[in-house]
Amino acid sequence: MSPRTNKPHEIVEQALALSRADGCVVIADEQSTANLRWAGNALTTNGVTRGRTLTVIATVDGKEGTASGVVSRSAVTADELEPLVRAAEAAARGAQPAEDARPLVTGVPQAPDFTDAPAETSSAVFADFAPALGEAFARARAGGRELYGFANHELVSSYLGTSTGLRLRHDQPNGTLELNAKSPDRTRSAWAGRSTRDFKDVDPAALDAELAVRLGWAERRIELPAGRYETLLPPTAVADLLIYQMWSASGRDAAEGRTVFSKPGGGTRVGEKLTDLPLTLRSDPNAPGLESAPFVLAHSSGGDQSVFDNGLPLTATEWVREGELSNLLTSRHSAELTGLPVAPGIDNLILDGGEDRSLEEMVAATERGLLLTCLWYIREVDPATLLLTGLTRDGVYLVENGEVSGEVNNFRFNESPVDLLGRAAEAGRTEKTLPREWSDWFTRAAMPALRVPDFNMSSVSQGV
Repeated sequence: MSPRTNKPHEIVEQALALSRADGCVVIADEQSTANLRWAGNALTTNGVTRGRTLTVIATVDGKEGTASGVVSRSAVTADELEPLVRAAEAAARGAQPAEDARPLVTGVPQAPDFTDAPAETSSAVFADFAPALGEAFARARAGGRELYGFANHELVSSYLGTSTGLRLRHDQPNGTLELNAKSPDRTRSAWAGRSTRDFKDVDPAALDAELAVRLGWAERRIELPAGRYETLLPPTAVADLLIYQMWSASGRDAAEGRTVFSKPGGGTRVGEKLTDLPLTLRSDPNAPGLESAPFVLAHSSGGDQSVFDNGLPLTATEWVREGELSNLLTSRHSAELTGLPVAPGIDNLILDGGEDRSLEEMVAATERGLLLTCLWYIREVDPATLLLTGLTRDGVYLVENGEVSGEVNNFRFNESPVDLLGRAAEAGRTEKTLPREWSDWFTRAAMPALRVPDFNMSSVSQGV
């Protein structure tokens, strides 16, 4: 029997009906993807894929507490459904009581589209984009540059059902575009990326024009030593740094004294001023253009995520409010442990509160400094300070007297995003952006450019 014979909501209902556990949560994820790839101003591959992943979470009550078992499998057929449910139950019976055990969520109204067919993408999502990309290839060829990159569109319909009566559903579109322009000798390279829900707001011609300007800047090469430089971080670089900060904002870890958000002597830094700029870092499942699941979808427990919280409604949350740390990530369990409010993770991130100035206007106001394109290979050095290291890539430019005067060498940097926020001298206009380093895991972000007076370029890096 084909894995797609049964409708996803029917699979959820069948799995729940088969359950013999004290509690059960079932998540059916229906995924479809469409993609294009190109190199040297020509399309190379394209394709469409579809798949289903079923996750069964069984909970078993015992004298010492409630244990949970989680089993996920792809392409589950009707014959494989009962063995999957039994495997989750066996895992729960063989496990120790779960520390994060809480009563399964109740009282959330059923999604009106729970029984509807899953949303699907197809190559039609590129109907307008592909011809425009072809025109960009022609312009790039005429201009003596080569375009490389890929466009990917994914649609995931998630169906959540529980033994406590929840029947929820969320459709998540996710599109990414990455475009590289290179000189024919490969000595110069420039990158641009975009996040999109449907590719209707992506203009290949505008991106190619932007990259052409950057390749022109790179015709003059200037070697600079390591050191601290006034630096303009574009929105994509700011997103990569602050996403890592959010991932590191565990309320429990902070309360236990293990992170940059731990208060010396005990407790957390919630309520402490992190920056004098009136910046607000927030997440909102209903943010226009950045919409994400409005309820918890947890396929596993860990850190401040709990399978027992599945279906818990999510609301707009401010992590930093006008410069002050206001919330840390918590599940219901870790909130009880720490005394912090319940604040599960939300799949988007927005920094606003800066001035209404574009990156170009910030460049024009720079006497001497560096303009970055993006960051790469970001890794944690010290969790106590959230010190990160990484590399610059695809263009670091010297700004002199309000204009870009040439390209400089790449650097390795060492910076903490928390410390960086405290030292930032200016924030510009917030705009949707694609985090380059984390685009495989996190794409919904809106950030301003930041001016940092003393960004730490710790060493010179070889590379384009």
